Amino acid sequence: MRPETEDDLSQLIRSAGAPLSPIGGGTRLHPGEGAGERLNVSGLTGITLYEPAALTLVVRAGTTLTEVRKALAAEGQMLAFEPDDRPGSTMGGIAAANASGPRRVQAGACRDALLGVRYVNGQGEIVKNGGRVMKNVTGYDLVKLMAGARGRLGVLTELSFKTAPIPPCSATLALPGLDAAAAVAALTSALTGPYDVSGAAWLPGQGALIRIEGLEGSVAIRGKALTERLAAFGEVAEGDGASWSRLVPQGAEGDLWRIICRPSEAPALLAALPQPLALDWGGSLIWVALPAGEAPALPAWSGHATRVTGAEALTLPAPDPVVARLNASLGQRFDPRRIFAS
Repeated sequence: MRPETEDDLSQLIRSAGAPLSPIGGGTRLHPGEGAGERLNVSGLTGITLYEPAALTLVVRAGTTLTEVRKALAAEGQMLAFEPDDRPGSTMGGIAAANASGPRRVQAGACRDALLGVRYVNGQGEIVKNGGRVMKNVTGYDLVKLMAGARGRLGVLTELSFKTAPIPPCSATLALPGLDAAAAVAALTSALTGPYDVSGAAWLPGQGALIRIEGLEGSVAIRGKALTERLAAFGEVAEGDGASWSRLVPQGAEGDLWRIICRPSEAPALLAALPQPLALDWGGSLIWVALPAGEAPALPAWSGHATRVTGAEALTLPAPDPVVARLNASLGQRFDPRRIFAS
């Protein structure tokens, strides 16, 4: 099923007698998702409003990230957050997954740049929440709720985003001699200083990577000061600026796991894991591949681990009972027929 309009989508959901699985580009599906009949929203495309002076973009959910970036770049702008790079991504899928790349350490996640949404709930009702500007509002903030809901509460049809100017200058510093565990301390040192870091990551063979952006003179001053600070961790070299688009592993052998933690917990987790494929967010995000069907044996920590590819869905640790009840209650209110299979 591929609706071309929001009204078509509403009618399809109202008349559905079996579970549906909303899908756009299909680049962020986890194991077990998409089990119902596919509801392809890639027909809901197009930029409906773009006001560069107001730093506002309104776009239909099936519009690709590539199209959006091209339109914004023509005006010297970008999204006010940085989606993680996955070819074929749609804006609806990015919002549904709350997808956030390296700039999250500075600019926040997708939900922090999401101003408003339109979506169709499990009863086929078209709902609008939020607006086109950043402001305090009363009532339920459904915008934040829908970001990261992965289509379980409704099908996104239109989204309003905050945009930002493209930084005129960018520099990447690297500490190539650091392994993943040692890199966490260096990344933490960079993030806790007055350097306005917009990316703090680690990649095999490249070591710790730190990105700073802004006016050319400011980048030069901050880069010099940051180099001096990082010298305590090893040799500092010029890094590859293209590395920031390679922080989501592609084609990993075995099952790919995404582990969220506090940076202070990362060294202990890394000691219990094989060589990671990447670290991001200063060590708060760990990407690792494990043999098919195997789950990581990790010490107690405050975050969670999700199997991103493989035959079976699994999140560790098991959801807190209180959180599980809240999620079930939300699902009952938004989708009482449980029509969304994901």
